Amino acid sequence: MARRRPFRSILPRAFAHLDLSRQHRLGAPEIIYGAGKTVPQISAIIRRLRSTRQSVLATRIDSAKARQLRRFFPKGKYHPAARTFTLTPARRSKSSHPSLHVAICAAGTSDHPVAEEAYITLEFLGHRPTRFYDIGVAGLHRTLQHLDALRDYHALIVVAGMEAALPSVLGGLIRSPLIAVPTSVGYGAHLKGITAFLGMLNSCAPGITVVNIDNGFGAAYSVHRIALTKSALNFAAKSPSTQT
Repeated sequence: MARRRPFRSILPRAFAHLDLSRQHRLGAPEIIYGAGKTVPQISAIIRRLRSTRQSVLATRIDSAKARQLRRFFPKGKYHPAARTFTLTPARRSKSSHPSLHVAICAAGTSDHPVAEEAYITLEFLGHRPTRFYDIGVAGLHRTLQHLDALRDYHALIVVAGMEAALPSVLGGLIRSPLIAVPTSVGYGAHLKGITAFLGMLNSCAPGITVVNIDNGFGAAYSVHRIALTKSALNFAAKSPSTQT
């Protein structure tokens, strides 16, 4: 008679095949995109990540899913403004990459959810973000009063909807890398963020990086890649030169 196998938290490849080596390659584990996934699916993925002692970040988690996840993972934390769920060890190992100081600039209050997603993602990835909120160009004095402070940051994430002028203004005045995030904020002709997106792509401030609409996570990860490059450059600078 065949013996019944005990239940194990192994993911059916029908819904997920986790990249468990991403932590080694990119300095961060695979991130869970929560929209479109059920709570059982998200829970199974979290258990698999935790079985290899990896930290967990799940984005686009609504409050209903968060309540259920908190029951399964009481040590996890829900960040309602960012719509993210994190589960990290009390003591995290030291990162192999530099921890960058990053300014998160949100043009208006309606842009906060996207900005908060970037903020929580940066913290999760081992960086040090600071909020500069409600500094849009409709009140240009609010923007200009922060210029001296903003110049001290390694990178800027600039979140804006409507006509999305803020990245162009800051990009022309501050030399730090700037990641622009268009949001789906505005009246009818904003076209669910497409107007902001195209405005950022057509900015005359050179060298601005633009991510997808409402993609605060993607902006934060772009900064993380800058940190990985900085780490590689520092390593190369310390390495002895070779002659051919």
